[in-house]
Amino acid sequence: MTQWPKVLPPLAAEDQAVIDDAIQWWHEEVPSSYQLVERFNHRYALRSYPPGEGRFRTIEIGAGLGEQLHFEDLSRQDYTCVELRAEMAATLRDRFPDVQTIVGDCQQRLPFDDGHFDRAVAVHVLEHLPDLPSALDELHRLLRPGGRFGIVIPCDPGLVYGLGRRLTVQRQFERRYGMPYEVFVRREHINAPAEIVELVRERFDVVHRRFFPLRVPVVNLNVCLGITAVARDA
Repeated sequence: MTQWPKVLPPLAAEDQAVIDDAIQWWHEEVPSSYQLVERFNHRYALRSYPPGEGRFRTIEIGAGLGEQLHFEDLSRQDYTCVELRAEMAATLRDRFPDVQTIVGDCQQRLPFDDGHFDRAVAVHVLEHLPDLPSALDELHRLLRPGGRFGIVIPCDPGLVYGLGRRLTVQRQFERRYGMPYEVFVRREHINAPAEIVELVRERFDVVHRRFFPLRVPVVNLNVCLGITAVARDA
């Protein structure tokens, strides 16, 4: 049985500096090199729009530099971004001044009332969280009953994902930093798809799934998995 929260081994200061820089580099430069994947990532999350034409409230965790916001219809919703890194949150505020951005840890209680939001979004975030159960509990608290949750995660570990990574971002990382990519990714992708799906199903009703690029529902044959879930009554 998995013990939560997961405990990561300590990291040397120089390795931490590399990881911090790599995260910034990833958000600023890497997505533009993989536009097909990015299009799936962010367009899939739009499936979680609540039905109907009324205005709604959305919370996005791990919002990064606002990549999802380029795909959102902000005229229909009050959008809140939660970002752990203060420097990224500052960039988000500059780029999207009409969006509420807060610095916060989604694995802890956030400053909103129960049921405040109609929709939640987590695009390539859940695989990173050492205390994933707490993050999912908090999102369940924040969503009204029937609120929708749009999730995208990598199919990592997986055969196709691993091969693609070795041929693309791993090469870029190792050229840029002169160190094994494994040092980075083993601290970042700490939750496997099966773990994430199990924990989501304990708290939400999964109403749609989509694998990318193939529709065959096999992690080893795909790169990403999109999930749309609905919050149950408490």
